[in-house]
Amino acid sequence: MDLRFSPEEIAFRDEVRHFFATQIPAAIRNKTIEGRKFEKSDIVTAHKIMYARGWATPNWPKEWGGTGWTPIQQYIFMEELQQSGSPQPLQFNVQMCGPVLIQFASEAQKKRFLPRMASLDDWWCQGFSEPGAGSDLASLKTTAKRDGDTYVVNGQKTWTTLGQYADWIFCLVRTDLAAKKQEGISFLLIDMKTPGITVRPIQTIDGGREVNEVFFDDVRVPVENLVGQENKGWDYAKFLLGNERVGIARVGVSKERIRRIRQLAALERDGDRPIIENPRFAEKLAAVEVELKALEMTQLRVVAAERNRGTGKPDPASSVLKIKGSEIQQATTELLMDIMGPYSIPMADDDMDGSNELPIAPDYAGGIAPAYFNWRKISIYGGTNEIQRNIIAKAVLGL
Repeated sequence: MDLRFSPEEIAFRDEVRHFFATQIPAAIRNKTIEGRKFEKSDIVTAHKIMYARGWATPNWPKEWGGTGWTPIQQYIFMEELQQSGSPQPLQFNVQMCGPVLIQFASEAQKKRFLPRMASLDDWWCQGFSEPGAGSDLASLKTTAKRDGDTYVVNGQKTWTTLGQYADWIFCLVRTDLAAKKQEGISFLLIDMKTPGITVRPIQTIDGGREVNEVFFDDVRVPVENLVGQENKGWDYAKFLLGNERVGIARVGVSKERIRRIRQLAALERDGDRPIIENPRFAEKLAAVEVELKALEMTQLRVVAAERNRGTGKPDPASSVLKIKGSEIQQATTELLMDIMGPYSIPMADDDMDGSNELPIAPDYAGGIAPAYFNWRKISIYGGTNEIQRNIIAKAVLGL
């Protein structure tokens, strides 16, 4: 299989690279390089710039605002976006709920929701995980009981990323308590302004507040907000998670971080020489680079096979991409910690007794430890890596 880009694809890559370098404000892109978090305004600004160019929903059909790009062009676009440091178009809208609606929703639902998803006039969040139902998502307990032309929803979701900003939430809810746990679940769209919804922030280990608990107390949702068929939500969830896992690979993010690692390792010193010249460090870095190249080749193969996939079915290879992508991203944060040592700790410039025995750390060191701790989560969300290995064993190896 020839995985080289054609001259036309290289020209497209150059066009996309120039767009991100010139159209997305540097003040936003530099936050990625500096290890700082995006504000809501950063995500909205970048999304709307891409939307104005017609590039916010590259994976959607043209009739709903897609670009008509080939899978290879979509891959190139995402890799250049990630390497540029720009925020991605809001994934809950573009990569998760949008494709589910395109595949399974009614025409009325598509016309109502998709245009505002694409433009980010509506901000969506994901209501899947619950206390006790994360890796075993089918054990969810949030119920939706039919009452005339509405569902009455009660329960709790957790780890709801950026839910504090959301206008809508797409939820898995249990609509048949007597059915097998995978067969009694439905996919419901809920307006976050509906009475009975409470959002409570969760502070993460790095001090951030990007995730939330969401509580539903007799929340009434119109039946017309049910996606597809009642009790078929598990099928739609598997489709969504397959798309999400491919995105978690983030080859472009890891490429950019490798460049940053090389840059900082040439600046910081190990005794009388740069850290990059330390044989043990160089060996660890080379091992990650080899894994990243293998992941890139795997993702290109998945992209090349995209047009042959059955509709509505997740590609089992998405589990491979999720496992290796998350492991590589965690490994790059470990290498950054190796480079900066104690200076990556926020209090390194002022030890506990106030003696200031260490020199003040450089500005670029401040976000390294928080990023290291925060990225421990990546092997858990989107389906834990252990669960992904079970999927591979069953779907690929036939075990």
